[in-house]
Amino acid sequence: MERELRLRLDLGYDGTDFSGWARQPGRRTVQGEIEDALGRVLRLDAPPSLTVAGRTDAGVHARGQVAHVDVPLAALAAASSGRAPVPEEPERAWEERGAEWLAALTRRLAGVLPLDVRVHVVSVAPAGFDARFSALSRRYGYRVGDAPGGVDPLRRREVLWYARPLDVDLLNAAAARLLGEHDFAAFCRRREGATTIRELQRLDWVRGEDGILLATVVADAFCHSMVRALVGSLLTVGERRRPVGWPAEVLGRAVRDSGVHVAPAHGLTLEEVRYPGAEELARRAAATRRVRTLST
Repeated sequence: MERELRLRLDLGYDGTDFSGWARQPGRRTVQGEIEDALGRVLRLDAPPSLTVAGRTDAGVHARGQVAHVDVPLAALAAASSGRAPVPEEPERAWEERGAEWLAALTRRLAGVLPLDVRVHVVSVAPAGFDARFSALSRRYGYRVGDAPGGVDPLRRREVLWYARPLDVDLLNAAAARLLGEHDFAAFCRRREGATTIRELQRLDWVRGEDGILLATVVADAFCHSMVRALVGSLLTVGERRRPVGWPAEVLGRAVRDSGVHVAPAHGLTLEEVRYPGAEELARRAAATRRVRTLST
């Protein structure tokens, strides 16, 4: 049986011109671009299938996205050999030149991928690694500018302009009440068979020296539209249109509230995905696959 390698891809993209991460017929997606590039570089009959740490919506960016892909060792050897003969014993050649092959694959992907998506590093995934289920947490950043004159045009694709002044202290006071493990159904789009119970580990706001407000949001996982819905609810507090306790009240009702507006996609960036040590990867993946319920 032909040996396959599981590779980890660390990547980033400007989500502006993508219809999100997930491959969709007739639409330009991040997954589609990378899978097609891998299929081309590795000379495969069909593009390989990527598993990603977190699917992002249309317009959402990523700086620290992670994916994995299983590829035949022989294909990796052929792609890395260039005009040289393909090694007759890929297994032995891999032991001697594996790092060289991975570097060559990274360079070749850079040559065929469009400029708005980059695979920064390709590495061999440790045993038990699953880009999605092995993750301990995801960290997102949401950027907002509330200057009267608008946002720096050079940053317009990653910073939301908010036309009303925002109070950082109010934003943080409201955010603190949302931390912990809860049913975030009020801030998620329901998907049949999927739980909306999540552990929100961090949610805070800082105004930088450039005046831009950065919300840092960390959770073990996120459900669909959760970060943008949380941000949207907090912005109404920051502009003093809602009381500090309102987002927590909405959370407690565990049903979608028409007063919660999902913040625009372009202000959101996936910054980092954290994983446990190699010895814990498989155990973490198994635990994550279990459907959670809230303890009573």
